[in-house]
Amino acid sequence: MDDLLTFSENLGVTFRDVSLLSRALTHRSYLNENPGSVLEDNERLEFLGDAVIDFVVAGFLYHRFPEMDEGDLTALRAALVRAESLAGFARQIDLGRYLRLGLGEEENGGRERTPLLCATFEAVAGAIYLDHGLEQARAFIEPLIRPALEQIRAEELYKDAKSEFQVWAQARYNVTPHYRVSGSEGPDHARTFTVQVLVGPEVWGEGRGRSKQVAAQAAAAEAIRRAEAAPEE
Repeated sequence: MDDLLTFSENLGVTFRDVSLLSRALTHRSYLNENPGSVLEDNERLEFLGDAVIDFVVAGFLYHRFPEMDEGDLTALRAALVRAESLAGFARQIDLGRYLRLGLGEEENGGRERTPLLCATFEAVAGAIYLDHGLEQARAFIEPLIRPALEQIRAEELYKDAKSEFQVWAQARYNVTPHYRVSGSEGPDHARTFTVQVLVGPEVWGEGRGRSKQVAAQAAAAEAIRRAEAAPEE
């Protein structure tokens, strides 16, 4: 309970129902190793929090960029809500320290794993929404996304990397890159995909994301960085 109260204070949120926060921080591996526990895991809250975050981010972008077209808004939102971004927010609030994990998951580095941190961040957002409503959820999410948005825009991380890399590969090798899903993990409603981009048989980049499209964009962005460092032929 002391840990829950400390984390709640760090968030700046006083939970009326502390059991919501407890559930948000409970990974299913903890329940697997503690079958007598009265706790629930966080997967239902994760499902809810995913939708809450999407809504808050979409509203923030809509009002922040009144002249931006739908395509760029969608790309910005995808960059902000991808697994790596949400896991980064989780690390900023030191969320990993307060996770309830099974011993096996903890020994495998669960407190630092991107998919797990992403999912738990979503669950915490869901818990805040249930306990305090949308405005408190917005107050929790927006201060985290503002600096991330500036970095994404400054580095143009939301651009269509797939199209850019395709132009480069066709000019350099007269070959169109192709993409393949090399792995996935997590529950069906919150799966994280790993996608590779290849030019011929060679892998040029690999990316992860909560959808295959986001993962493919991340793979293409990595491929572009490699292409920029490649010597001229």
